[in-house]
Order: sequence, then structure tokens, then C-alpha cells
Amino acid sequence: MLMCFVASANAMFDMVCIREYNGTMIRDLDTTLIRTFVTTADKASMTAAANALHLTQGAVSQQIKRLEDALGQNLFERDRRGLKLTRSGERLLDKARRLLQLNDEILAEIRGGAVAGQVRIGVPYDLVGTLLAPVLKAYAEAYPQVEISLVCASSPELAAALAAGTIDLAVIEERVGPSAGECLLVDRLVWVGAKGGAARLKRPLPVSIVADTCAFRPAVLAALAEHGLDWRTVFENGNIDATTATVRSDLAVTTWLASTVPADLDILSDAGLPALPNFSVNLHLPKHATQPAAQAFASHIREGLSRYRQAA
Repeated sequence: MLMCFVASANAMFDMVCIREYNGTMIRDLDTTLIRTFVTTADKASMTAAANALHLTQGAVSQQIKRLEDALGQNLFERDRRGLKLTRSGERLLDKARRLLQLNDEILAEIRGGAVAGQVRIGVPYDLVGTLLAPVLKAYAEAYPQVEISLVCASSPELAAALAAGTIDLAVIEERVGPSAGECLLVDRLVWVGAKGGAARLKRPLPVSIVADTCAFRPAVLAALAEHGLDWRTVFENGNIDATTATVRSDLAVTTWLASTVPADLDILSDAGLPALPNFSVNLHLPKHATQPAAQAFASHIREGLSRYRQAA
């Protein structure tokens, strides 16, 4: 009888210890829940996330709830524009992206499908040495077996190249509005001139534009016409360095996205210059199947520009 009691007591003690261990142990994060969280954060909508993940909205909601329960934190809150990350959600997002990237890299390598081959990337002149420079470096380091071919051109030219199949994906600057691409960030189009320069005051206004195919050109010319401001072309041949030189020399002003303006030049806020519209930086993928190397680059650029948005 005593032996039975002892055995029963030991069993109860073991059960209590197991419960305490389960309650205090470090639990593994479910990458499926993490992927759902990242997609929902990117889309700012459970409905859009459900469409992207080929799930029901209810399934997305349940997965987000499971992740919140596991972490003991609310990750989203609602505002007028849709879902918004809480502070806990913001802290998680960058690490969640890195976790998914590492997960995908491990699977590809262990399965013998390490990303290799060639990827042809189309990038506008003004973004290649600014916003996208860290992305290109990180991608080259992460996938040394991939041969990168970089094509620099104006956004309309890149859109045509993607449609023709001569590049595998493109980063394209477009006026904010409906687009076939994925919006990575929205930035101000601004007037730029030499520090303390006088070109901004001259009439007709001397303007340096990279090329007649520049994505900004129609918006800039429309703004000048609406403002009734006379202007003249100073330089126009598709070379970003030469355009920059004309502005540094105070021969002309130009227009760039605010995030790409060199530190030694001024963003002009003169009342005499017309306001310019916002532009979005959009990621465009081909309509046909995207190759693994291009998919990997798309992931890198999403992550890289997400970090830029958070830093800004």
C-alpha cells in the first residue's frame, strides 16, 4: 500500500515538474506564423495577406492570434487606414524578415538547390548608388554563386525591357497611384540646387534633366506649365553624373527624390518653384515564372527598403 502511495506521489511530482518546465521553457517560433505576420505587416490588411498566401481571412486571423499568444504581445492595432503595427510588432518585423530569409537559405542549400545562375536587374540611375547600393551589396554577399547583370536606365525604359524579357525584374519610379508593381516606398519629388546657388532665381529657369525618357519629366513639365514658369534645358543626355555636375556648378536646378539628394546639394523650398507630386518606388516582376535568383533579389530589396522606411 505504501509503495502504491509513493509511486502515485512520484507520478504527481513528475507531472507538476513537466507542467512547470513547459511553462518556462523557450518555445520555438513557428515560421509559418512568422511568414503570415510579415505578409500581413507588408499588406497592412488581413484580406490582402490572405490573398497573397492563398489562405482564408479567418486562417490569417487565427495564425496572427496564435503568434500573439505565443509571444504574449499584441502585434497589430487598427486605425483608419487599416492594420498598423504596435511597438512590439515593429520590433519583431525586422527580425522576422531575417528569420525567414535564413530559413529559406538553409532549405535551399541543404536540399541541394542553392541559388545560382544569373539575374538581370533593372534599376534607375538615381537609385543605383543611393537607396539600392546596400541591397546590391547584401545580395552579392548572400548569393556569391549568382552572376549579377545590372541594367541602368530610365524607369519607362526599364518597364519596356521587363516586358520584352531582357531583364528579370525592375525597380521603377512611378507617380503615386495605381500600378502593376509592388510599392516599396513613397518619396517626395523635390527641386535640387547648389548650396547658396543662384540658378534657382534665374528666368527662364535653367533645368537639367537626365533624359527625355526620365520618369519625372512629365510631372515636372506639367508643374512648370501650371505655374506659368518659363524654363530652358541646360543638359539632357542620360548621364546622372553630368546632370549632378551641372547642378553642383550652379548652372541649373534639377529634380530628384528627396532620399537620393547628395548631402552637398540643397533641397529647394523657394516659393517661386512649383510644388511637385510624390513618387513611389515600385518593384516589378515578370508576368511569367520568376527564377530563384530573381525571387531572392526581390526579398532582399523588400527587406532593405523596409529598413530604410523604419530608419526614416
